Amino acid sequence: MKQSQLFTKTRKEAPADEVSKNAQLLIRAGFIQKEMAGVYDYLPLGLRVIENIKKIIRQEMNMIGGQEVSLSTLQDPEIWKKTDRWDDTKVDVWFKTKLKNDTELGLGCTHEEPMTRMVSEYVHSYKDLPLYTYQFQTKFRNETRAKSGIMRGREFLMKDMYSFDTTQEGLDAFYEKAISAYKNIYDRAGIGDKTYLTFASGGMFSKFSHEFQTICDAGEDHIFIDESKNMAVNDEVMQDEILQDLGMTRETLVQKKSIEVGNIFKYGTRYTEELGMRFTDEEGNVKTPVTGAYGIGIGRLMGTIVELLSDERGIVWPESVAPFRVHLLSVGNSPEVTFACDTLYEKLKTLGVETLYDDRELRPGEKFADSDLIGIPYRVVVSEKTLAGGVIEVKKRTEEKAEMMSEEEFLRKI
Repeated sequence: MKQSQLFTKTRKEAPADEVSKNAQLLIRAGFIQKEMAGVYDYLPLGLRVIENIKKIIRQEMNMIGGQEVSLSTLQDPEIWKKTDRWDDTKVDVWFKTKLKNDTELGLGCTHEEPMTRMVSEYVHSYKDLPLYTYQFQTKFRNETRAKSGIMRGREFLMKDMYSFDTTQEGLDAFYEKAISAYKNIYDRAGIGDKTYLTFASGGMFSKFSHEFQTICDAGEDHIFIDESKNMAVNDEVMQDEILQDLGMTRETLVQKKSIEVGNIFKYGTRYTEELGMRFTDEEGNVKTPVTGAYGIGIGRLMGTIVELLSDERGIVWPESVAPFRVHLLSVGNSPEVTFACDTLYEKLKTLGVETLYDDRELRPGEKFADSDLIGIPYRVVVSEKTLAGGVIEVKKRTEEKAEMMSEEEFLRKI
C-alpha cells in the first residue's frame, strides 16, 4: 500500500476524553476511530492487525480439531429462558430490541445456548462426537461503564469455541489441548513471556476455571504468581485451602496487576441438559454431552499488545500481527530517489513482503515520527545519501540503531 493513498492520517494528540494508552496510540496512529464510549471502528491498518490475530487463532483452533462457523447476532429469547439467562437480574449485560410485531430479541453477548441448539441438530450418536466448533463473532454487552479503550467495549469481536464430548475424560483431555493452543497463541502474538495460566473461580460449574492473564500495569485484575511453577491464581480464589490444592504457598507468591486475555471453562452438562441435547452411546443408552467453552477477545488482545509493547515514540508491533512487515520511506524528492524507492517497492511486492510505502511529500522528521508511531517492524529508508553509498538504511522498530546494507542483502534477509 502507498501511504499517499491511505485515507487515514496520524495525529499529534489523542482525543482529550481518551485516557487508556492503547486507545490513545491506536487513534493517533490511525488504526481505530471512536464512535462512542465502548464502541470503536477498525480502520485499514487496524483491520489488518485484527485479521493477523484471527489468522493465528484460527490456525491454532484448527490444529486441535476446531471447525469454524458463524452464528447470528440476533437471539431468540426462548432458548435463553430455558437456561435461566434471559432475565436481566441474572444476566445484566443484555442489549434487547424488538421487531415491528413487538417480538423481543436479544443481541448476542455470548453463544453457549445457540451453539448448543445448532450442533444438537447434527448429534444423535456417540459416533457424532466429539465436536469442537468456534467462531469469530461480534458480541454486545451493556456494560455500565465502558473503559480501557478497546480492551473493554460494549461491542467487540470475540473468538468463542465450544466443545462437546461424550465423557468427562474426553472433555478433560481436550481442555488440556486448548490450554496448549492458547499458550501458542500468546507466544505467537508476542506476549507469551508475560502471560500466565491463572486459576480462577469456576462458579457454579466447577471448582476452577482458568484465565490467561498478562502482566501489565494497565490491568484491572490482580493475580498472585508462583514464578517457579509458572502459574498464577486470581485474587478471588486466594484461600489457603485452594492454595493447598494447587501446591502453592502464600510466601512464594508475587502480586501483579494484569489483563485477562482469555478464559476457558468446563461446564459439564450445563446447557446441553437444559436444552435437551442427547446422544446414544455404544450400548444404546441415551446420554447428555459434556461441554466446555474457550474465549478470546480479539480487540482486547490487540489492546494488550499495544499496552505492553509500546514505547515513548509509539506502538511496537510483533512481526506476527503487524499491519505490514516493512515501512519503506523515500527521503528526498529527486527523480533518482523516487525511482529507487518505486523499484524496491515493486521487488518487495513480487516477493510477497507486505509493505507500506511512504511516498508522501513530507519532511524526513515527520516521516520518521509517523513510522515510529505506527510501529511496523522494519523501517527502510532510501535517500540521496544512501544512493550515493550504494546502500539502504534498515532499522528494526525494536532497536535504536539503523544498519546500512545493500538492497540485495536486505531482500535476502527479509
